[in-house]
Amino acid sequence: MKRIYILETGGTIMMEPSANSTRVEESFNLSGLIETIPEVSRMAEITTERLFSEDSSSLYSYHWVEIVNKIRELYDQADGFVILHGTDTMAYTASAVSFALQGLTKPVIFTGSQVPLRNIRSDARRNLINAIEMATYNIPEVAICFNDQLYRGNCTTKISIGDFDAFESPNCHHLAEIGVQISLSKYILTAPPESQPEFFTHFRDNVHLIKLYPGFNPNNLKIIDNPHIEALVIEAFGTGNFPVKGPYNLLPFLEACTSHKKIVAITSQAVYDSVQLETYEGGRRALDHGVISAGDMTTEACLTKFAYLLGKYDDPETIKQEFQRPLCGERNNSG
Repeated sequence: MKRIYILETGGTIMMEPSANSTRVEESFNLSGLIETIPEVSRMAEITTERLFSEDSSSLYSYHWVEIVNKIRELYDQADGFVILHGTDTMAYTASAVSFALQGLTKPVIFTGSQVPLRNIRSDARRNLINAIEMATYNIPEVAICFNDQLYRGNCTTKISIGDFDAFESPNCHHLAEIGVQISLSKYILTAPPESQPEFFTHFRDNVHLIKLYPGFNPNNLKIIDNPHIEALVIEAFGTGNFPVKGPYNLLPFLEACTSHKKIVAITSQAVYDSVQLETYEGGRRALDHGVISAGDMTTEACLTKFAYLLGKYDDPETIKQEFQRPLCGERNNSG
């Protein structure tokens, strides 16, 4: 029987419902409750451990490092891992951990719920059972298991606050469909032979996100002279379009970023398909200023990939090259 470690980090799944149904209280310990779910004991030998108990909106890169270090500590003892995590930033953590664990040979499955596990009408039990079962399969990826779907973690984004179908991977095939039968995708990554994960723990948070909107005034930005910002992700319109005329022309700002040695990547506010900077004048002129395309990556993947690359490399050109190639399934080469 396979041995699966469940690592608790907090989130709605671990919360106690209160008398006021609109509020949840402190989290409970999972180990006793696992014993009451007979399906689990038939699937795997389960060990649970609490790393921390935090609302996922309060998680930072040092929490990602704590998860990576615990997986490193237990890696040779486990056949797979399940990470219980809040839904709000699950896609960020799953993306970051995927970059940190390149060369993975075992499944690392994130899950959580929209409703606490102890609630009568909760999606938590199903998500937990599915995630444990997925962790027993030969899926050498960091993935998110939610609402009978398995998604590649670094291609996933949260799309709903109130539906059980909370996540989607808009530009990546689902890794598995979980129904009466479990259907695995042919797109699951293949583990390198005799490899060990990288276990990377040196993320740098010197990344900034800018979301454009009509009337966005780049003159209001105070980040050009900020030495702590090394990389920018700009959520532009459509295929990577943005204003190039009038008082809110973004090109002078991009030129200033280049002169201050800041790396700029452009992604899209549209969640489906890929940025194509060559399509319109704005994108073409951005390329002339050394801006790079995020392709079809999610915003979550862009930000965490930069945090990973800034921690690994000092040379901006190397960082730009690595950002534009797929490291662990997070982007399509054509983007």
